[in-house]
Amino acid sequence: MTKKVTVLGSTGSIGTQTLDVIANDRDQYEIEGLAAGNNIALLIEQAKKFHPKQVCVASQEAAKEVKLHLPASTKVYYGEQGLIEIAAAGQSDMVVTAIVGSRGLGATLAAIRAGKAVGLANKETLVTAGHLVMSLAQERGVPVLPIDSEHSAIFQCLNGESRSSVKRITLTASGGSFRDRTRDELANVTVEQALKHPNWSMGAKITIDSATMANKGLEVIEARWLYDIDYDDIGVVIHPESIIHSYVEFEDHSVMAQLGLPDMRVPIQYALTYPARRPTPTGRLDLVKQGTLRFREMDEERYPMMKLAYAAGRAAGTATTVFNAANEVAVARFLRGEIGFLDIERVVESVLEKHHTIANPDEQTIAETDQWARQQSEVV
Repeated sequence: MTKKVTVLGSTGSIGTQTLDVIANDRDQYEIEGLAAGNNIALLIEQAKKFHPKQVCVASQEAAKEVKLHLPASTKVYYGEQGLIEIAAAGQSDMVVTAIVGSRGLGATLAAIRAGKAVGLANKETLVTAGHLVMSLAQERGVPVLPIDSEHSAIFQCLNGESRSSVKRITLTASGGSFRDRTRDELANVTVEQALKHPNWSMGAKITIDSATMANKGLEVIEARWLYDIDYDDIGVVIHPESIIHSYVEFEDHSVMAQLGLPDMRVPIQYALTYPARRPTPTGRLDLVKQGTLRFREMDEERYPMMKLAYAAGRAAGTATTVFNAANEVAVARFLRGEIGFLDIERVVESVLEKHHTIANPDEQTIAETDQWARQQSEVV
C-alpha cells in the first residue's frame, strides 16, 4: 500500500527535500495535500507533478491565482485557518510539518486530533507548546516522528532500548557560519556572511539560528519533550564535520551514535518509512575518506543563546514561547538589516527579562504570550 502524505511548507527547504525523497520512490507514496506560503509558482509546479487532492496558500488572492492552474477537483484552502483545515483533511497517513516558526502549532495539533502521524520538522511547535502536543499525541495514540537530523539520530539510537537505561543524550552542533570567529569579530558581520552555512542546505531563518546557536537551544527544549528527559541530562557539543548527528549514553556507559553525510533527505525518509528503511537519493559515508572527526565543548559565553535556551526551558511554561517568538522577530529584523547580528541575543534576553512566566499555559494563553513577545521584540 502507498503511504498518503500531506506536506505543510512544501516550497521551503525541508518541504522541497521531502518531495525529492518522495519523487525518488514514487510507487511508495501518494501526495494528499501541499501547503505553501507565497511561492505560488513553485506550488503550482509541485501540484502539477504530484497531483494533490488539496492545497493551501497564504491568502485569498493567492488561492484565486492557484485555482486558475489546477484541476477543478483540487480543493484550495488559504490563510491560517486553511492551514489547520488541510492538516486535518483527507486520508493522509502522515502530515509532514515543515513550516518555519510558531505558525506550525495549530496545524500540528489539528493533524494529531485527526489521528494522523506527524513528521515533525517544525521544532518551534514543541518549544512553544510541547506539553500540549505530546500529551495530545499520547492521548490519541499518534506517533510524532522527528525529522531534524539531531532528533532523528537520537530516535534511531533509542530504538529497542529501555528509556530507563538512558543516562544522557548529546546533540551535536556544526557551530554555524561563524564557528571559527571570536565574539569580537561578530559585531559587523553581514546577512550574506551569516547565510553561508558550511555544511547544511537550509532556509534563511534556520541558517541564522545555527550561527547564533539558537537552533540548538530550540532543539534542547524540543528534546525535553520528545524524550521526556531532564535538562541536566541533555548536552550539546560542537562537531564541525556534522557526521555524527547526535548520540546517547546509557547507564552502562555504552554510547550509541548515528552517523551519515549531512543530508536532510536521510532523516526525512526515515520518518516517512519508519520502522522500515529504503534506499535514499543521497551519498554514502566513507569514514576512511572522511578521516577526521573533531569535537569541542559548547561555550555558553561565546554562544549566549544556549544559556538563554536552557534558562527558558528550566523556567518552563510560557518562557519557552517567549524565547521562540523573540528569536523569530529578532532574526527577521536582522535579515531586514534593522539590527546587527549580536543584537539578536540582546533582543531575546531583554524580552525574557520582561516576561512573567505562566505555568501550564493553554492554547489561548500561548497565543497571547506569543503575540506579546513579538510586539516587545519589535521595539527593544
